[in-house]
Amino acid sequence: MHSWQLQEAKAHLSELVRNTKTEGPQEISVRGKPTAVVLSQEDFQRLTAPKQSLSEFIQGSPLAGLDFDLERDKSPDRDIDL
Repeated sequence: MHSWQLQEAKAHLSELVRNTKTEGPQEISVRGKPTAVVLSQEDFQRLTAPKQSLSEFIQGSPLAGLDFDLERDKSPDRDIDL
């Protein structure tokens, strides 16, 4: 990820924005500390797209509809010598 000082980012904003498409996210730092990241619209959409819920994931699984015995074994613990 390319890092820009804030003043440099201001002076070259068009280049910074173009670089988001060709080089990926661009980091902006203030006083040497990373402060912000500029993303392309495509990256932003990918990161903010709605995610599939757990129930939707399970329903779409190839194992959906199979009958599993998920009952817990209630037998007592075995004795061991310590």
